[in-house]
Amino acid sequence: MTAVAPLRFGMAARLRPEKRVEYLDLHAAAWPGVEAMITECGIRNFTIYVLGDVIFGYYEYVGDDFEADQAKMAADPETQQWWARTAPCQLPFEPDAAEPNWQIMTEAWHLD
Repeated sequence: MTAVAPLRFGMAARLRPEKRVEYLDLHAAAWPGVEAMITECGIRNFTIYVLGDVIFGYYEYVGDDFEADQAKMAADPETQQWWARTAPCQLPFEPDAAEPNWQIMTEAWHLD
């Protein structure tokens, strides 16, 4: 049986300058229930990097039904509370983007 490679996702956003410290403090003490839900929904190797006001997120999806897992996460009350705290700290990477914060990036290259 061959292993299925994970789906990889990169995303970018910007931090609101007046909310930068709040965002970083939240992630320094991420809520265990939110971390458990992320794991339960097939997400691994989730990392957020910071450079100035830019945040870059990367994660791998190892589940079988991405849309169902995303819906499950979105329906979780604790995750909703987390997003209610973190979303106001963010801006889309591109000012004219339709997304309220994170913008999904296109993978240009990968090496295992």
